[in-house]
Amino acid sequence: MSIFDFLKTPDINEGIKIYKATKGAVLLDVRTKEEYAEKNIGNSVNLPLDEIEGFEKLCPNKNAPVFVYCRSGKRSKKAVKKLKNLGYAGAVNIGGIKDYK
Repeated sequence: MSIFDFLKTPDINEGIKIYKATKGAVLLDVRTKEEYAEKNIGNSVNLPLDEIEGFEKLCPNKNAPVFVYCRSGKRSKKAVKKLKNLGYAGAVNIGGIKDYK
């Protein structure tokens, strides 16, 4: 891993491909309810970043792979850190919906 790997933002399109191929995976959108209502990715669950602690009720299985996105990738990065602190080792930031095709 080089120092430039930290500068790379995740590719949401690649993340969605992996999500679709992963059995039992959860697709989590951490934008506001209003943002989610405007545009979202099918089969995603909306739980705003400031409510992330509530994810344990939505997904009690801490072994579930969790693919997290937001608008640009910043909130999803924060959400993944919080999810990992809650015990979701399989949480991964896939970036922002603004780059979704």
